[in-house]
Order: sequence, then structure tokens, then C-alpha cells
Amino acid sequence: MVLFDDDPVNLIRETTTQFHIPPDRAALTRISTSLSDLQSARQSRLATQHSTLQSLSRRLNSLQSSVGFEAERHDGAGHAAEMLRMDREKFRVGKGVCEAEGEGERLGAELVGRRVELEGLEREGVEGGRRVGGEAEDEVVLKLQFYRSLGIDVSRDATTGDYNRAVVRSTSRGDVNVVNVDGKLSGSFYAKLFWDSL
Repeated sequence: MVLFDDDPVNLIRETTTQFHIPPDRAALTRISTSLSDLQSARQSRLATQHSTLQSLSRRLNSLQSSVGFEAERHDGAGHAAEMLRMDREKFRVGKGVCEAEGEGERLGAELVGRRVELEGLEREGVEGGRRVGGEAEDEVVLKLQFYRSLGIDVSRDATTGDYNRAVVRSTSRGDVNVVNVDGKLSGSFYAKLFWDSL
């Protein structure tokens, strides 16, 4: 048997003080706290997912009930009759569109004819081509009245006395266009421009 010179109590105390237990105990406390927090978060997430699952299950049951109700309420014969009525309506609308397009083409051709007629009248003048002295002024007045009746106001240049500016008002579109008439282009071009602006 080995005999120790030191007191066993002192040896045990020295041994325990050499192990530095406090940091390990603090680490164990932190780990225990983290495990507890993790368990709480997990339980909270499980409760949230469970609640979401129940809500989705209730919604699914409601939608299935609605689908069943609509399926029982569906009237196949009525649906076929409605489709037939809509087909007839579509045919009627298509026929109306075709007629409107034909009428538009007819009116376009008539408009071209009227433009040609207007150009001819402008070339002939008020008296059919005969212009004598003061009658030229009457021709200008008649043209101005004609343009005003169409919604075109012509203004005269203060320096030269020539009519070089036209204000075209379109009542159908609700807009106003200003056309500068400088005489560099043909009369038919300006006539077409005025008609397009109207």
C-alpha cells in the first residue's frame, strides 16, 4: 500500500481545480438553452404548418362541394341553345361588318369622284372658265364661302395679300389642323390634304 505524504482532501481539491470546469458548465448551459429554443421553434413551425394544412383542407372541401353543386346544376341542353344563339349573333355581326365595309368602299369611291369634280370646278372657275375683270373677285368670294361651309377658314397674308394659310376644323374627329398654302404644290394635293383633314 502506497502512502501519500499529502492530505487526500488537499489532493482532491487540487485535482478538481486543475480541470477548469466552469467554461464547460457554461457551454453545457448554452447548449441546453439552444436545444430548448430549437425545440420551441420546431413546435411553433409544426403548429403553423398544421394550421395551414387544416385551412387548405377546409378550402378543398368547399371547392369540391362547389364543383359538385355546379355539376348538378349544369344544363347541357341550355348550354347548346346558348351556343347556337351566339353563333347566330356572330353571323349577324359578321354580315353587318361586311356590309359596313362595302358601304365604306362605296363612299370612298364617291369621295374620290367628288374630289375630281371639285378640281374640275376649280379649274373652270365660277363662270365656267370665263373670267372678266371684277368677276374674279366674286369667284374668290364664292370659293371662300364654299370652304367655310366645309369647316375651312382661309386667311390672307397681310404683306402680299395672297391666301396662304388654312385652318381645317374636323367636327367628326374634334380636332383642328393648320395648313400653310405656299403654292409650291399642286391644287389637287391641297384638295386631298383638306379632304383628309376633314
